[in-house]
Amino acid sequence: MLKIGEFIYPWGSGHYSRMMRLNDALTNQINDKLDIHFSSKDHVFEKLLKKFPKEEEKIHEILMPTPIDGKFGPSVSKSLMNILLPIESNPPLIRQIINYLREERKLYNKEKFDLVINDGDMGSNILANNRNIPSLFVTNQFRPKLYNSRSYLYPSLIFIAKQINKASKILVADSPPPYTMCEYNLNFIKESEGKVVYVGHFTNNNLITNKDETVLEKLVKNNEFGYWMRTGNKSTNDGTGQRYEEVFHQNEMNNEKRIISHARNESGIDSVTGKDGKKYSILDAFEKKIDWIQIDIGFLSEQEKNSILDLCKYAVVNGSHTVMGEIMGGKSKPIIGIPIYDEHTNNIKWAEEKKLGILVTKTKQVIHAISNIKENYDEFEDNLKDFSKNFVPIGAENSAKIAAEMLEEKR
Repeated sequence: MLKIGEFIYPWGSGHYSRMMRLNDALTNQINDKLDIHFSSKDHVFEKLLKKFPKEEEKIHEILMPTPIDGKFGPSVSKSLMNILLPIESNPPLIRQIINYLREERKLYNKEKFDLVINDGDMGSNILANNRNIPSLFVTNQFRPKLYNSRSYLYPSLIFIAKQINKASKILVADSPPPYTMCEYNLNFIKESEGKVVYVGHFTNNNLITNKDETVLEKLVKNNEFGYWMRTGNKSTNDGTGQRYEEVFHQNEMNNEKRIISHARNESGIDSVTGKDGKKYSILDAFEKKIDWIQIDIGFLSEQEKNSILDLCKYAVVNGSHTVMGEIMGGKSKPIIGIPIYDEHTNNIKWAEEKKLGILVTKTKQVIHAISNIKENYDEFEDNLKDFSKNFVPIGAENSAKIAAEMLEEKR
C-alpha cells in the first residue's frame, strides 16, 4: 500500500478544489491501493471531514499560518504586525510557524509518506526535502509581480520562492506558454526551471448529467445578462460583494440584467428583484413571468452553473485563477475583473492584454467595461476561441500521471 500526504493551504477555496480534483485523478491513475492523508485547517478542514466522514483518522488539523482578514481580502498591516504581536486571537506569527512545523514533523515521522503533494503549504516542502521524500508543489504563483504599494513585500516573496523550490517538481496549474494566464505571478528563478511542469488547469471534468431543467434555468432562458461571481474566503467574498453593490446603484445599470452567485450554501439568499423593485422567490418570479433585473443565488448546482455560464454575455470576477480558467478557457466568455489583491490584478491584466477581458478598479470603469465588451463582442469572441483551443483543462490528470511516475521510480 502506498501512502500519500496531501497538504492543503486553507486561504480561499482554490487550493481545496484543485486537490480534490487531483485526489480523484490519483485513484484512477494509480493501480496500487492508496492510503491518503489530508492536512489543513479552518473551512478546508471542515470540508474534508464532511467529504470523507468515514476517514476522520486520516484528516489532520494542522494550524498553517494564514493572513489576517481585512475589509477587502487580507489585511497587510495586521498581518505584518502579527509577525511579532498577537492580533485578533492569532498568536505571533513566529510562534505559529514553530508550532505548525512541529505538528507537521510529528505527522511525517508517524506516517512515513511515500509521496507528498502540497498545494500552497511550503512547510511541508521543507520537511519532505529534509527526509528525501519525493514531493509535488501545485501552484499558480511563484514570485508574483508586485505593484508600488506592495514593493516592501519582495523580501518575503524571495523567501517563499526558495521554499517552493525545495519541492521535487513544481506543477503549474495552467496551460503552457504563451497561453499561461498566471504568467505575471510566476517569474521563476533559474534554479527552479528544471523542476517546472505546466500541467494545465484543474477543471471539473465530471460529466454533468442532464436532469430536468430547474426553475432557475427556465427563468433565465432567452435573457441577456451578466454573471457576477462572489468567491473566496469571507473577507474576499464580502469585499467583492460591496464593490458589486456600488456598481448596481449606478443609473446605467437600471436595465442591465445580472445574476449574482454568492458562493454560500444559504437558501435564504435566493431571491429575484423585479424591474418593479419588488422581491420575489425564484418560483414566484417564474410563474408570474416577472420582468427581472437581478437574481441572487446563495449556491448554484453544477448543472445550474454550467447553464448560466453557457447563457451569460460576460462574467464579472475578482481575478481568481481557477474561476478565470473555467470561464475564459472552458466557456469562452469574456471577463470583467475587479481585483482584490495583486495576484488577481496580474491575472486580469494578462487577460486584458490578450483581449479576453477587461481590468477595472473603479465603479464607473465597470459600466464602461460592459459597454466595451458589448460593442466589440466579435473581437473578444475570436480571441477567446483561440485561447480556448489552446486551453489545457486536464491539470489534475497530468499531475496524477507525474505522481504515479515518481512513485514508480521510488520502488
